[in-house]
This record gives sequence, C-alpha cells and structure tokens, in this order.
Amino acid sequence: MERIGFIGIGVMGKPMAANLLRKGYSLSMVSRHLAKEVSLIAQGALTVASPQELARTSDVILLMLPDTNTVEQVLFGGDGVAFGIRKGSIVIDMSTISPEKTIEFAERLAAIGCPMLDAPVSGGEKGAEAGMLGIMAGGAQDVFERCRPIFEAMGKTITYTGPSGCGQKTKLVNQLVGATNLLGAVEGLRLARAAGLDAQTTLQAVSSGAASSWMLANLGPKILQDDFAPGFSIRLQHKDLVLLRNWLAGISGDFPAADLVYSLFQRAMDAGLADQGNQGLINLWENGLWENGKHNEEPKRQSDKP
Repeated sequence: MERIGFIGIGVMGKPMAANLLRKGYSLSMVSRHLAKEVSLIAQGALTVASPQELARTSDVILLMLPDTNTVEQVLFGGDGVAFGIRKGSIVIDMSTISPEKTIEFAERLAAIGCPMLDAPVSGGEKGAEAGMLGIMAGGAQDVFERCRPIFEAMGKTITYTGPSGCGQKTKLVNQLVGATNLLGAVEGLRLARAAGLDAQTTLQAVSSGAASSWMLANLGPKILQDDFAPGFSIRLQHKDLVLLRNWLAGISGDFPAADLVYSLFQRAMDAGLADQGNQGLINLWENGLWENGKHNEEPKRQSDKP
C-alpha cells in the first residue's frame, strides 16, 4: 500500500487525511498546528518538519492548500517537495489553483521523473467528512488508475478529465455552475421574503422540484437560520472566481454568468463578508450593504450557530 504524505491539514484536508488513515494507509503530515493534528496522530499519522522531509519517505504526496502561490512554495520553495522527492513518486494536488500554473508544475516535476495529477474536489466539509467528495482528475491516465484506490478512500464520484490542467479546468466549470446556483438560491429566498411568503415553506416547495440544487438544499436552510459560519468561505469562492476570470480571458465566447457572479463576490469581499460562508452573499442585501451599488453599513456578524 502506498505511503502517503499529506500537506494541508485544514477544514477539508483534515477529514480527507482521516479517511485515508481509516482505510489503512500509512500517512505522514507536515506539522504546523498541533491542535488540528492531534486527532490524526491518535489515528496513527506521523509528523515531519518540512515538505522536503515528507517527500523523502512518501510514495504519493497529497496537497490540499489554499491557493496557487502556496502550492508553488510547498513544491519548489527552499525546503519544498521537489528537493526531497524520489524519482517515480507521485504528487497529487487536490487544491483549486490556476490551470496554467498546474501544467507548469507538472512539467517541472516530470523533468525530475515524478508524475503529477491535478485532482480538485467538490462537496465541501460535509463531503470530505463522509468520504463522498467529487474528485476531478487531470494528468496521465495510467497514473490516475494507479491512484484510484486513494481517491476512492476520500470520494464517491471520481472522474478522469484528461491531461494535466483538465482537473483544474473542470473544477472551475464546477465553480461557475455552483456560484450561479447559489445566486439563484439567494435571490429566490429574497423574493419569497419580499413577497410576504413563508420562506421555509417556499424553500421546501422549490427544493422538491426542478429548481432544486445542492446550493439551495444545503445552504438555503442555513440562510433561513442566519447561520453564516463557513463550510466554504466567501474568500475562497472569490479566489476561485478570480481563477475562472483569468482562465476565461484566454477563451473565446461570452460568459455573462461568470461576469455577474464574479462582480457580486467582489462586492461581498469589499463589504467585509470574506470570512462568512458563501451563503453570506445574501447579506449584501439583507443588511443594507447594497444600495444603488454602494455599501452603506457594517457587515452582519457571523452567526455563532454550529
């Protein structure tokens, strides 16, 4: 069984690592925040001091990191993976980052004899905890097949999408569709309230028909409970929409939904909503932050509800 090195023990990475341990994988991680790592250590995970050291003893290195720059630093920085990795070991980047930089990173690793897969995920914290993530992988197909059991320990729907970069491109399509669905859920609930409808009844009715979506079913109830705790934050959604916007700059065609959701999440960032869950987009309107295109109040505080 492959020896796995895991870098990125965060909201998503921690339950993903836990599921690998439950499946019997040997797992090491770069120690950064002991409080986050103690439960994994109790399950048998080992800790090391740097990505370079981790790479020396791992057959497969998994990354679950916040952005492109962090991935580059972890791979190629002064104590990065590239300086300790053994020829034939595999890097799997499960972060959501730039497709163009992903292709560059894969080429740099290939030059030292190490294949790379880009395999971003969808499903949020709940999906990670349940081992039910959607995983979309790019890279060499034979490497993907070799790593399939690893993906199956963390996800339910595992899709090979094509050569390097295709996983990231597919994830950005996912983020466009998801953000558009979220906007529909937010605007629908705002309309229900403005029309004097019972919002809970409306949510129940709409969620049972053709207009239902993951966003409506999962984030609609949170909105009605004033629960804006982040499973996936506005900050991260905005980051992904910036990646989408940059990618679309090289693609011919008109993508008005992409422009719209980017502009709204930029407004949410400017309004101070970055650390709320992305369902907090509704607070642009609910808290008077939107008036003639201007922000005029302090943002609503994040709910203390779990």
